[in-house]
Amino acid sequence: MRPLCLRCRRPQATCYCARLPRLETRTRVVFLQHPRERRVAIGTARMAHLSLPNSELHLGVDFSGHSRLQALAADPGRVAVLFPGQGAMTLEEAAARPPEALIVVDGTWPLAKKVVKTNPLLASLPRIGFTPRRPSNYRIRAEPADHCVSTIEAVVEVLGALEGGDPTRFDAMLRPFEFMVDTQLESQSHRDDPPRRRIYKSPWRPPLELRSLADELPRLVLLYAEANAHPAEEGIPPELVHLVACRPATDERFEAILAPRQPLARSTPLHTELPEEVLRAGEDRDSALGRFEAFLRPDDVLAVWTTYALDLLWRDGVSRRAAANIRLAAARALKGKAGGVEQAVPLLGAQPPALWAPGRAGRRIQALEAVVRELVRRGLAEHPPSSRTGS
Repeated sequence: MRPLCLRCRRPQATCYCARLPRLETRTRVVFLQHPRERRVAIGTARMAHLSLPNSELHLGVDFSGHSRLQALAADPGRVAVLFPGQGAMTLEEAAARPPEALIVVDGTWPLAKKVVKTNPLLASLPRIGFTPRRPSNYRIRAEPADHCVSTIEAVVEVLGALEGGDPTRFDAMLRPFEFMVDTQLESQSHRDDPPRRRIYKSPWRPPLELRSLADELPRLVLLYAEANAHPAEEGIPPELVHLVACRPATDERFEAILAPRQPLARSTPLHTELPEEVLRAGEDRDSALGRFEAFLRPDDVLAVWTTYALDLLWRDGVSRRAAANIRLAAARALKGKAGGVEQAVPLLGAQPPALWAPGRAGRRIQALEAVVRELVRRGLAEHPPSSRTGS
C-alpha cells in the first residue's frame, strides 16, 4: 500500500500540500460533503477547505437535527447556499449584500441534488448561482455540461465576487488543483495496466492561466511604472514618476512622465534611465493621472509583472480595478520560475514589438507586451506544444 499524506489524503508522491495557499476570508465557508465524494481521491472540497482557515467541512446526506446547519438556517438573511436553481441570486446581486456564511454542497451533480432535496432547511435558504468566467479545468473528471465546474473552481469564483477588491485574489487556490490534475494525467499516460477507476480525459486544452489570459485580451491594459524611490531609512514613501501602458488588443498606448513632488532621489535618474532635467520637467501629477483614468475603460483589467506599479497607482488615488499577474501565467507556461519580465522574453521565444517609450520603463513595457502576446497565442492553441520546441 502506498504511504498517504494524512493532511490531503493523497499518496505522498502526489501530495499537493506544499502548494496550498492560506487565504483569510470574512465569509465563513461551510462544506457539506456527500460521503461517497469523500472516497474520491481526486475530489476538491478538502483541498478548498485546507486553503481557507475560515471554513468547515461536514460529512453526510441527511443533516436533519444537525446543530450547525440549524444554527446557520436560523438567520437566513446572513447565509446563502451555493447551488443553482429557480430564484437563485446572481453573483452581482449576492455581492451587493454578501452573506456572512456560504454553504457549499460537494458531490457529483446527482449526489449534490440529493443532499439538497433531503434537507428542507437547505432548500429554504437563499441560493447563489453563477456562470463561470472560464471553462472547468477538471480534465480528469466528466462534468455534465460546459458551464459546470469543480467545487474548488466554484468557490474561487464566488469568493472573488463576494469578498470584493481583486476578483482574482483566490486564484491561488487553483495551484494545487492544477497540480493534481496534471499529476493524475501524467500518471495515467505512463500506466500499462488498466486503471483502477475510469478516468475521464477531455480533449487537450492549454493551461487554465493561459486560456484565461486569452479570454481577457480585449480588456487587458498592460502596465509598468517607475518611482522616485528613496532609501528606506529616510522614511520617504516612493512616488510615481514614469507610467507606461498599452492595450494589446487595439495597440493603444499611454505614457506620462510625472514631475516629482518630493526631493528627487539620487538613484532615480539612474534606475529610470531618464535624465534629471526630463524628470523635473515632467507633467503635473493630477493632469497625468487624469489622462490615464480617461485612457482606461470601466471593465479594464490591469496586467502587471509585479504589483509594485499597482501600489503606486492606488497610492495616488487612481480608481482600483481588476488586475492580472502575468508573472504567474509565464511561470505556468515555463513550468518553472519566470525571473524578470525581460528574461522571460527569450525563455518563451517571444517576439518583442518596436520600442515606443524611453528609459527602463520603455524596455519593460516592450517585454511585457511580447510576453503577453506569446502567452495569449499559447492560450488559444488547439494542439499541445511540440516537445522539441516547447512553443
